[in-house]
Amino acid sequence: MALECDLIIRNAEIIDGTGAARFAGDVAVSGERILAVGALPEAHATREVDAGGLVLAPGFIDAHTHDDRAILGDGRLALPKISQGVTTVVTGNCGISVAPVRAKGKALPPLNLLGEDYESCFGTFREYADLLAREKPPINAMALIGHMSLRVEAMAGDVDRPATAEETAHMRRRLEEALDEGASGMSTGLWYAPNIKAPTEEVVEVAAPLHARNALYVTHMRDEANDVLRSIDETMRIGRAVDSPVVISHHKCSMPENHGRSRETLPALEAAARLQSVAFDVYPYAASSTILQPNRLHPAVKVQITWSTPHPEARGRMLDEIAAEWGVDRVTAAERLLPAGAISFMMDEADVRRILAHPMAMIGSDGLPHDAMPHPRLWSTFARVLGHYARDEKLFTLEDAVHKMTGRTAAVFGMTDRGEIRPGAFADLVLFDADKVREVGTFADPAHPAEGIVETWVNGASAYTPAGGIASDHHGRLLVRGRAD
Repeated sequence: MALECDLIIRNAEIIDGTGAARFAGDVAVSGERILAVGALPEAHATREVDAGGLVLAPGFIDAHTHDDRAILGDGRLALPKISQGVTTVVTGNCGISVAPVRAKGKALPPLNLLGEDYESCFGTFREYADLLAREKPPINAMALIGHMSLRVEAMAGDVDRPATAEETAHMRRRLEEALDEGASGMSTGLWYAPNIKAPTEEVVEVAAPLHARNALYVTHMRDEANDVLRSIDETMRIGRAVDSPVVISHHKCSMPENHGRSRETLPALEAAARLQSVAFDVYPYAASSTILQPNRLHPAVKVQITWSTPHPEARGRMLDEIAAEWGVDRVTAAERLLPAGAISFMMDEADVRRILAHPMAMIGSDGLPHDAMPHPRLWSTFARVLGHYARDEKLFTLEDAVHKMTGRTAAVFGMTDRGEIRPGAFADLVLFDADKVREVGTFADPAHPAEGIVETWVNGASAYTPAGGIASDHHGRLLVRGRAD
């Protein structure tokens, strides 16, 4: 009996996202979901694609983004992700989210990574969710609520102190509302100035609603340098106190004096995982990127400017070069550049490799789509993992690489029927050439689509090709942890 479907991709090397070995076969799609997988000679489809032996994988899931606003509108700001085969992003990380925020004026750093002022935010999460439902994004998104955003509203911007009991209760109520309206967890950025003065107890009180709503606790920890082990301990205590799964953001060992300490942090995380649910994401670079903070400059760490409001011409230049040109020290130069963003070359490649290769690792870009001269991770994270680390360096197999950015991520975040190629799963798919896929963006010239991506599908619809760019008809949606719609 003939199998009728909307799309069939034939003669593919299928890597199904589970970590299992690849196999040759066809994939049939009906509507938004995969109908059948295997040898399907009797299948007939409205559109047939001959993969010609190229790799077909689940669409990649970016475990850590700041794409809250990038997925809105005509989708142009989503090009860095979808051109790499990314079909789903997790937004609202590091304590920074566009909703819910009721505030006026200039946004406190790092909330200004999403917009210069609070006018770019949403008063309720429902407003944001309704907009995504009404004007579909080009890719799927799962949203977190930022503790920093909650703090700025509840404390009227006076965040250089612990919150009062009344302010903490306000944050908790706002988090409850947002979770009920479709958010999937809460994130913290305890390393940043607006959250540094928040004690562990405040975080626990605010995050109390997570357990009853099957939601996640995701954190940019209080310290990723000298006190990284102490920060891991605090993170685990928070997770236990609120009885919620924990995700550690962009795990790293920062600053030269801490290079090599992944030999300590990874066993600590393994031990924690034997007692509670914990995972971490990582990006495949030895340089970070965030707002420029003059008081945190390290004398041995090179810094590249990504944007500057008073000195836009500084983008892409090294801080030391700017300081020498101005005849001042680097701290003074940094202060003159504010508000600004920066790339800091603070990690060790051996640590990056060790963390990437760990079985607990997921891949997250942490890209900043609104930076004038962004870190290349925005455009190249997933291609770099596939091409550089899996194919060229053989750090892990291609199957393991795909698993780290599909099936594992979907399982950790509770993305039902995502991240795998199997009958019944949503047809988020990417077709790529394993021999040619590679990063093109560099620190000097980051904004280039990856090579080797042939086509990307979101919920069964063609969403991107290199020749055509992002499809004008968008099929993405807001995903809710544990729900299959």
